[in-house]
Amino acid sequence: MIQQATFLFIGTTEIMFILFIVVMVFGADKIPEIARGMGKGMRMLKDASNDLKSEITKSAEKNGIDTSVTKDVQAELNKVKDDLEDFTGSVRRKL
Repeated sequence: MIQQATFLFIGTTEIMFILFIVVMVFGADKIPEIARGMGKGMRMLKDASNDLKSEITKSAEKNGIDTSVTKDVQAELNKVKDDLEDFTGSVRRKL
């Protein structure tokens, strides 16, 4: 069987269809401008969330709150994520 690549639970054919609709609506000359704007917006959002995280961490450390718990939780989440990816990878290969 042929396994299609997926991105955010969207298959290759769906991505191609969405790109076709975007080109039809906005035109090929506007696509780079739109992508650039989306990239800048995503970068600003990521920077803002990182600033917010660092401010929360700084204020927690200043007030004597133990922030190592969040690191332990993140490590456990990463472990579960890896285990889940291993499991779904084997299921995908069987399909």
